[in-house]
Amino acid sequence: MSAPLIELVDIEKHFGPVIALNGVSVSVKEGECHCLLGDNGAGKSTFIKTMSGVHKPTRGTIRVQGAEVTFNSPRDAMEAGIATVYQDLAMIPLMSVTRNFWMGREPEKRFGPFKMFDFHTANKVTLSEMAKMGIHLRSPDQAVGTLSGGERQTVAIARAVYFGAKVLILDEPTSALGVRQTSNVLATIDKVRKKGIGVVFITHNVRHAMAVGDRFTVLNRGKTLGTAARGEIKAEELQDMMAGGQELAALEGSLGGTI
Repeated sequence: MSAPLIELVDIEKHFGPVIALNGVSVSVKEGECHCLLGDNGAGKSTFIKTMSGVHKPTRGTIRVQGAEVTFNSPRDAMEAGIATVYQDLAMIPLMSVTRNFWMGREPEKRFGPFKMFDFHTANKVTLSEMAKMGIHLRSPDQAVGTLSGGERQTVAIARAVYFGAKVLILDEPTSALGVRQTSNVLATIDKVRKKGIGVVFITHNVRHAMAVGDRFTVLNRGKTLGTAARGEIKAEELQDMMAGGQELAALEGSLGGTI
């Protein structure tokens, strides 16, 4: 078997006396959707930022395709093919879809000593890449703010894929979406996975995770409670682990079943 696209082994992250991550181990394989579940405060955000190069781990090892690496910045992670789509999407609503798609990587054409944005190439690629993800734009010039939340998520995902992501980290991509938009984003995740890209799907919604996940890791208070493959664990068990079901059961027993 080939080495995982990315592997984090016994990762710890300390902020002074606060231990945000305490021995977290997660791997992502080619063409896999690995769901990382956890309630608020479980350590998901710190984990994302460690995997994407924002934070350097206090202890532990990061390997990319079997080779040990050190990310000193998010740029290092991006150059290694680790792309992150955050909840805020880092888009400018009044700018066009094309401008947002190409932000910071604009294609250029030359007229003698002058350089200009190559709108023809940019528009063509934007329409094509969005269509591959199932979104057919009226025009690449429309403001990204006119798109639905699910469509904006798809723009961000398509952008990351086009620019060479091998591992795509999605930070709560369905948290603020309606049912139809959520369905569209989950379908997009499935398309990305089928391209051989590894997906890290960060969520606290067990139903959404079960819809597309291949493996599931639960994070609780900075520790992983284990990893299970599809078919090895039920949604109710995942929910119980996330919500501290054992603690609630013990509390219920001590209170005489009043919870």
